[in-house]
Parts: sequence; C-alpha cells; structure tokens
Amino acid sequence: MPEPQLSPIPVRVVKNLDRERYELFTDETPGEFIGFLAYQVIDENTVELQHTIISEDFSRRGFARTLVTQVLDLIRTDGSSIVPTCSYVQDYLERFPQYGDLVSRQ
Repeated sequence: MPEPQLSPIPVRVVKNLDRERYELFTDETPGEFIGFLAYQVIDENTVELQHTIISEDFSRRGFARTLVTQVLDLIRTDGSSIVPTCSYVQDYLERFPQYGDLVSRQ
C-alpha cells in the first residue's frame, strides 16, 4: 500500500476544541496558520470529519494530505472512528485504504 507523501516543511497539528477543528501550523514560534480540518463529535467514540480548508498561500504543496494523515493518526491513537463527510477525506481514504478501518460501521 502506498504511504501518503507528507509535506517536507515541519508542521504541528493543534486540536482546537472551541472551534471543533484540527488546525495545522508551521512548526515554529508562533507558527504560521496553514489550514484546518473541521469536525463534529457524534458520540464519545466517533467524529464526523466535515471539511478540509488550506490557506491559499499553502495550497497544492501537500499540506492537506499532511493534515489529514496526522489527524487520522491521532484519531487512531485515541481509539475513535470517523464518519468522513469531507470530500477530500473520502478521496484520501480511497488512495490510502490502510486508514479504512477508522470509518465507523454504524
């Protein structure tokens, strides 16, 4: 299975609970905002991934793939599952089926 190619630029993901989104920043202080993946909690074990937005300055450079990969890895670590309503996440899951086990079977 192909592994997702991540951005060569160091980044960090921050879970913003107040805005219900995972935010991506360049990994420096204070860090430049790159984009986000919005989510909604469905229940204690399931999150709906709603939409992925990357700032125009960072588009077409692998940041969306990097963000989704890191978020899915975090969700896997938490033992949670996803409902992928975001079209980018749906396409990602087709390209990288090794993350398919995260999709909720409800």
